[in-house]
Amino acid sequence: MFEMESELSLNQPSETNSQAGAAFAKSVDETTPSLESNRERSETMNGGTTKKKRGAKPKPHESKLYDNLVPAYQALWPAVARRRIVKNVDSLNIPSGAEVLEVGVGTGLSLDAYPDHAKVTGVDLSESMLAEAEELIEQRGWDHVSVQPMNAEELTFPDASFDLVTSFHTISVVSRPDRMMRELVRVCRPGGKILVINHFRSPNPLIARVVDSAGSLTRHLGWRTDLNMEELLNELPIQVTRCEKSNPLSLFRVLIAERKA
Repeated sequence: MFEMESELSLNQPSETNSQAGAAFAKSVDETTPSLESNRERSETMNGGTTKKKRGAKPKPHESKLYDNLVPAYQALWPAVARRRIVKNVDSLNIPSGAEVLEVGVGTGLSLDAYPDHAKVTGVDLSESMLAEAEELIEQRGWDHVSVQPMNAEELTFPDASFDLVTSFHTISVVSRPDRMMRELVRVCRPGGKILVINHFRSPNPLIARVVDSAGSLTRHLGWRTDLNMEELLNELPIQVTRCEKSNPLSLFRVLIAERKA
């Protein structure tokens, strides 16, 4: 029915999907952090140094869920998202020498979408996923790519550090999506671009209610279905140049914006 389902059938053999699904189900049985627990995070992670208050609940990147999800993530992610990411990154015509930041880089499966002539930095909270990304970077010999642990809601980069800031399917899993979006804009240079691909709540009330009904399940997996894009972008110094779905039945929207001076 949805584009995600059609992409899975086109790009992944059924045996791989079954194995990935089994790994995913196993990980959910072992660890199911809720969105509410994510909101109760009390520690801060900057540049790989974690400070934790006594008795504080762990952040998602410290949960066994993230460790256990790595195999399923690597199996399913290319089928679900790769084609959409590559197409939209290509459409930006990234110039030589551009500084690019990907927030929520995960295991690095979107890194080959960027041209070799750009300098790419990826950040993520999950050190297990970053370890996979580092191995991939070493295997491919990418000297233009680096990754590091960092909180998407508290980026440690100075203002106006990057020509392009991207994030794919990440903003709906953080505790404060509004704070993360402000950070994406803050570190983008005036005239630079921001590319976000994510699920946002449908403006169609019927579709929104149907998708919202899955909220009780998705909250256990740490991501939300009710993210309102208009509220997220409210009063930010950006000009939206494109906001669309690749087809009417797609679960995901592509947002491209330019940072105002």
